Amino acid sequence: MIRRRILLVEDEPGLRRTVTDLLASAGYVVESVGDGLQGEEKAMHETFDLIVLDVVLPSRSGFDVCRHLRKNGVEVPILMLTARSELNNKVQGFKVGADDYLTKPFEAPELLVRIEALLRRAPNAGRQPLKSYEFGGIRVNFEKSRLEKNGRTVALSERECRLLQYLIECKNDIVSRDELLRHVWGYSASPLTRTVDVHISWLRQKIEDDPSQPQFILTVHGQGYRFSE
Repeated sequence: MIRRRILLVEDEPGLRRTVTDLLASAGYVVESVGDGLQGEEKAMHETFDLIVLDVVLPSRSGFDVCRHLRKNGVEVPILMLTARSELNNKVQGFKVGADDYLTKPFEAPELLVRIEALLRRAPNAGRQPLKSYEFGGIRVNFEKSRLEKNGRTVALSERECRLLQYLIECKNDIVSRDELLRHVWGYSASPLTRTVDVHISWLRQKIEDDPSQPQFILTVHGQGYRFSE
């Protein structure tokens, strides 16, 4: 079995050791550095399956490192870490190409779950998007933005269609509101969590037999949503 390689770029020595030990115990091969420029050089010249990247770093910020890597064709998934919780910092991280965002302090299980989800999706990054999908007696046509349920055809808005498509493509994974805002809205909409919640509610009205007790689009409290069938 090939062990996945992770690059950890974190300048706080204690946290760097703790996260390195955690990832190693989970079966990953970990390279760690405490400087933004060093991390950038390693990511440019070595092969990794995922990068865990702090925002505030010596020499070069995590934002600048992420931006440089994406401009130079490095498409490895990037999970950004920061002690900052302000929304504009999250937006900036996603705009420069980060795939997910975790605010310090965080719990070890949450970090591992985020990493596992990113690694599961990474090999499928270049796949063709779903054209149609069937579940629970429902057939969704993503090209025509409509679904059929109980013999009735129901129209979907473009946003509802893309939201459902993304949830299905990430089936059984927990998808955060931030991730949905980035991949479905591209932050063209106002980046507020209620934006996602409202569209989820609309989707449930169309696909769930009892929207108050959803069977397919499940809420994972404090984390986001998960599609299950």
